[in-house]
Amino acid sequence: MKDSYEAYSESLRKGIAAARVLLDRVSEGSGTVEEREARLAEAIKSSEAVLIGAGAGLSTSAGFVYSGERFRRYFFDFEKRFGIRDMYSGGFFPFPDEQTRWAWWARHIYFNRFAAAPKPAYERLLDLVREKEYFVITTNVDHQFQRAGFDEERLFCTQGDYGLFQPAGGGDCTFENESWVMRAMEAQGFVKDENGEFTVPPGGRLAMLLPKELIPRTPEGLAVSMNLRSDDTFVEDGNWRRACAAYTRFLEAHSAGRILYLELGVGGNTPMIIKFPFWQMTLDNPEAVYACVNYGEAFCPARIEDRSVCINGDIYETLLGIKA
Repeated sequence: MKDSYEAYSESLRKGIAAARVLLDRVSEGSGTVEEREARLAEAIKSSEAVLIGAGAGLSTSAGFVYSGERFRRYFFDFEKRFGIRDMYSGGFFPFPDEQTRWAWWARHIYFNRFAAAPKPAYERLLDLVREKEYFVITTNVDHQFQRAGFDEERLFCTQGDYGLFQPAGGGDCTFENESWVMRAMEAQGFVKDENGEFTVPPGGRLAMLLPKELIPRTPEGLAVSMNLRSDDTFVEDGNWRRACAAYTRFLEAHSAGRILYLELGVGGNTPMIIKFPFWQMTLDNPEAVYACVNYGEAFCPARIEDRSVCINGDIYETLLGIKA
């Protein structure tokens, strides 16, 4: 058997190669929304296994919106001072000093990792697949699968976790940051509400600087960075490698038979991780079904149209409509 990382890399290469052919003709499927939801419900019910591939659209559907009112509620001061318009772009902003940069990241991490999701999209998904042989591969870094109760042994979070720091220059280990995040939120003036969640205090007075002693460090006192895949310093620690091996074993065990490849909210940033391999695996297995639920981006290759379900709509509302 191939090394798990080698097998994972090979699946990415196959997906990219297949996409060059499969993208030649694409389809948005056919049928009413109700008919498509009924087909998806049947695909879940009749499957022997379900491989879930989740992107940012699933978290957006759960209420983790990075712009608009939610951004202004928690980052109004950063918007006013620096002109930042959303949480995503703020993560790349060249802040003037480390104290400001880590004040930003404490808020970013808390409201997208440790705060409760506004809508139970992940919990609804678990309800639909709980009794199935399932596995999840996701590019999301917000820990929502774990919070919803998915089995951690069936998760592969390929791009990292907001809840982890790593040595700034790379290495082989990561560090949990929850206790630091809570201290950093308090230091900025956030207060806890009746549910124990941090919120903006009355009057909206917040600090945009952390005390120097709160700048995060490794246990050895070295600089840290977020454990998010952005360059070749990303740390694939022991947990990452174990999850990669579990994903490889799942693919090998279900390369044939009735498997549903359920793609949820995967956009165009990293299609080679989920979308393209799902297409290729569906093409290779005549018993497989591919399903894509995505607001504005639901389509499939024409070559697998007869074994695909494409639903253009809000993921949470779609999951609620499925009677499986």
